[in-house]
Amino acid sequence: MDQAEFDRFADEYHDQHRENVAVTGEGPEYFAEYKIRKLRQIVDRGAIGVSRICDFGSGIGNSIPFFRTHFPQASLTSCDVSERSLALSKQRYPDSTNYLLIENDRIPAEPDAFDLVFSACVFHHIPHDEHAMWLRELYRITKPGGLIAIFEHNPLNPLTVHAVNTCPFDVNAKLVLARNLAQRLAEAGWASARIRYNLFFPRALALLRPIEDKLGWLPLGAQYVALARKF
Repeated sequence: MDQAEFDRFADEYHDQHRENVAVTGEGPEYFAEYKIRKLRQIVDRGAIGVSRICDFGSGIGNSIPFFRTHFPQASLTSCDVSERSLALSKQRYPDSTNYLLIENDRIPAEPDAFDLVFSACVFHHIPHDEHAMWLRELYRITKPGGLIAIFEHNPLNPLTVHAVNTCPFDVNAKLVLARNLAQRLAEAGWASARIRYNLFFPRALALLRPIEDKLGWLPLGAQYVALARKF
């Protein structure tokens, strides 16, 4: 993971992201909350107790207010390789105190520290040959019975591919096929890996969004979530 690259884009990330997703009719906040709301549904359906959450690759903290809304009783730890991104996150949310700087390919957390590990559009920035290493590291810090939820862009969706190819922040990104990520989760020791696709309809078709839950099997959504457990 390239700290210098993320540090360089940190100050411009929010504006670039807003411009990049404008074609959908939504802003960055919609997509950030969508993921956390979806995560809450997944946790509730699985009856998974969550008291400590790790946001892996938390960036400038876009998910923080939505974790507060949907997981109000849980302790959130934001971790990232970019010291500048973490500094901006602290400026935006000064009452958030749990931050970890990832250094030397290691998350400075104790084993079995978290019930839930969350990652939002991070793995396409990590060289694919390093995925297994990071998935093992995330496995290390997750409690037995815990859940990992990795949201990623879907390379089978042409609009997603266009958005990534035209985003300066994603200049070195390499999208990840869902089946490959599921396989890497299994290779890293995670159990019961499964994929759910989401984000099928732009704002112009918002009336259709209530049926998205029934389309999770369809590999045409703009994004997907890879889920697995530590047993």
